[in-house]
Amino acid sequence: MTDPTGKDQPEHPISDQHVDWFRQSAPYIHAHRGRTFVILFGGEAVESEGFANLIHDIALLGSLGVRIVLVHGARPQIRRQLDTLNIQSAFSDNLRITLHEHMPAVEQAVGQVRMTIESQLSMGLPNTPMAGAGVRVVSGNFITARPYGIHNGVDFCQTGNVRKVDAGAIDRQLENGNVVLISPIGYSTTGEIFNLRAEDVATETAIALNADKLIFIMESNGVTDRDGKLLQQLNLPQAESWSKNHAGDDKQQTLETQAHLNNAAHACRGGVRRVHLLSRRIDGALLLELYTRDGVGTLVTAENYEGLRTASIEDIGGIMELISPLEEQGVLVKRSREQLELDIHNFTVIERDGMIIACAALFPFEKEQAAELACLAVHEDYRQHGRGDDLMQHIEWQARKQHMKKLFTLTTQTMHWFIERGFAECSAEDLPMEKQSLYNYQRNSRVLCKQLHP
Repeated sequence: MTDPTGKDQPEHPISDQHVDWFRQSAPYIHAHRGRTFVILFGGEAVESEGFANLIHDIALLGSLGVRIVLVHGARPQIRRQLDTLNIQSAFSDNLRITLHEHMPAVEQAVGQVRMTIESQLSMGLPNTPMAGAGVRVVSGNFITARPYGIHNGVDFCQTGNVRKVDAGAIDRQLENGNVVLISPIGYSTTGEIFNLRAEDVATETAIALNADKLIFIMESNGVTDRDGKLLQQLNLPQAESWSKNHAGDDKQQTLETQAHLNNAAHACRGGVRRVHLLSRRIDGALLLELYTRDGVGTLVTAENYEGLRTASIEDIGGIMELISPLEEQGVLVKRSREQLELDIHNFTVIERDGMIIACAALFPFEKEQAAELACLAVHEDYRQHGRGDDLMQHIEWQARKQHMKKLFTLTTQTMHWFIERGFAECSAEDLPMEKQSLYNYQRNSRVLCKQLHP
């Protein structure tokens, strides 16, 4: 590039790598908008040097349309407050025994942590990542608790369990655009106050809200195998038995990681679709996990109960049962059983406990390096939790793998759904020649196209 004097000008300071990353994050920005995420971090994170960056990243999630519930811990702050008062706290089964006379110290420590978080979220100085963020934070008595009780003869006193989460009240705050901040404190119907495990509060809150994601910001370096390699994905049996392969490792770290994995499995069984476990020692872990294809943490899902896979000939009946109502409504083109049998290798399905609840097909046109997304259908009982998006992302991945440069679809009633996911309207003349010859002008389907980046 030259200026009017003819001298060369320096290249634009924004690197191609930054632009590519931002473009590749776009599908995830669309997918996460309007979703509910419950994020847990401990009191250790609040005191760390990187906490300001974590808060900035959380604020950024909110600006991208994510509905955020934060749950914080306060273990080191409680310990320090008790030490200041020369109170020795006892533990049993890795759980603090909270005597009644200890509760003022617990309440003070938890309150200080909560105010620290609120103050960080309230920052808005110019030339900082929080400039203009305008984050509104709401706390309240959302958690009803009950005593943990007596176990093996040990009375845990004011240590409690979550009894109920006021999901309706939390949801109303989220609808108003507020970040909900929940402390590890619960209240009983008799007016008592209980000290709770933050991990349990986060898990039960995610289940009550039917959250799309539960995210644990861990103190350890993540969930790894015996060789120290990050485990990117675990199903429920693998999550619950992880510690069996880590005998002899650091006992405390193993106990903490296994406790997180047990909470993750419980959340998945309670209806939370995905649980992410991230190390707080990775700067930007939250953004890297949520807005890149591979992430930097461990994903726990109930894949053994519900899974996305390539269709087989045995799925024909289930697919026909799924798409028949949509064919009758004119949403989908009618397909005969014989045609489905011929095309079954092009289909991907989501199976839940033996039932086909969603499907989609990919038909490539190699000459034009284009592919058709066809027969995308989700059972009406399962349309609220992003399964259509999961299928869409998988179909796009298949198309890229086959070196397709463009994805197109024909639709009569769901145009806006596709446009919201990056498709743009085009014409029948933009279709591959073979597809043009088959275009049904009487049906008058809209043609939508999406460019695929490598």
